[in-house]
Amino acid sequence: MSEDQLQELEDELDNGEGSEELYERVNLVVDKGQEPLRIDKFIQHRIEGATRSKVQHAIEAGMVLVNDKPVKSNYKVRPLDRLIVYSTRSPESTEIKPQDIPLNIVFEDEDILIINKPPGMVVHPGCGNPDGTLVNALAWYLGDDKEKATTPAIPRFGLVHRIDKNTSGLLVIAKSEKAMTDLAKQFFDHTVQRRYLALVWGDFEEEEGTVVAHVGRHQRFRKIMDAYPDGEHGKDAITHYQVLERFNYVSLIACRLETGRTHQIRVHMQHIGHSLFNDDTYGGDRIVKGTIFAKYKQFVENCFSIMPRHALHAQTLGFIHPRTRKPVMFESELPADFTAVLEKWRKYKRREED
Repeated sequence: MSEDQLQELEDELDNGEGSEELYERVNLVVDKGQEPLRIDKFIQHRIEGATRSKVQHAIEAGMVLVNDKPVKSNYKVRPLDRLIVYSTRSPESTEIKPQDIPLNIVFEDEDILIINKPPGMVVHPGCGNPDGTLVNALAWYLGDDKEKATTPAIPRFGLVHRIDKNTSGLLVIAKSEKAMTDLAKQFFDHTVQRRYLALVWGDFEEEEGTVVAHVGRHQRFRKIMDAYPDGEHGKDAITHYQVLERFNYVSLIACRLETGRTHQIRVHMQHIGHSLFNDDTYGGDRIVKGTIFAKYKQFVENCFSIMPRHALHAQTLGFIHPRTRKPVMFESELPADFTAVLEKWRKYKRREED
């Protein structure tokens, strides 16, 4: 792992946030002169940090494909075989403390859980957030012996994606290895439907648009992300947006993600001059658009106090159910703070128009 990759991993652990997609895909092609070799040994030699036990576990979970088909650990690679290895980007803690934290469960069956995460809750424990997270709550909810349940008893708790601490909305949790593998592949292949609502600064000339710019660590400030439209840094990222309501100084938009990079919507909106309302990381926590009048300034500050976080909500989540293979779609209502701020802007706009 490179120094940049290590730094990125450390930064993500600091706040329990990070890329929405917790899995990455490694592509390997077997050399022409390769002698027959068990696939678990081959992968162990080719991927840095891989252990044989971890590789075997991944193979058993269907996370290793050879020529687009799952294989067993005793399969022997052949020249020009094409291997795909799905691996987790989220380090596993040695122990997770189960905590009786209420969960807003939208849907549950034997394979998946759909959680409506409130703003302010971190998804996964990190250096700055050792407990009180969604994973701690899941350890309690899913554990048989709630006082003793630890990570090894409930591997990874089925996390296949996550959203920022101060972003509200829907998350899917897999309740089995098979469901986790299937969903991880859907996220990686960008077939999962994700729609976000965001309140952003400024008005738009157009009704809809697309932002295409790599997202990666800021070159100077490593704790935040930046957009790289020329692709010189970071990973490819695509965000489609549509204007839903205009309030002169701010706009309510819907964003559809093709990729799930760290802080993608927040970075892309800042990149095109429309930082998220009250986003203290990307310049939205100050008055970006509007008048200089004291009443307007007070109005905006009141909105900030009602919604002391960036205005982003994961509203819609759709995917193919890992067991039934049928499309499923889930939606969540805006939380109270977001709704209250929208209503204040609607009233403010009406007063200006009268």
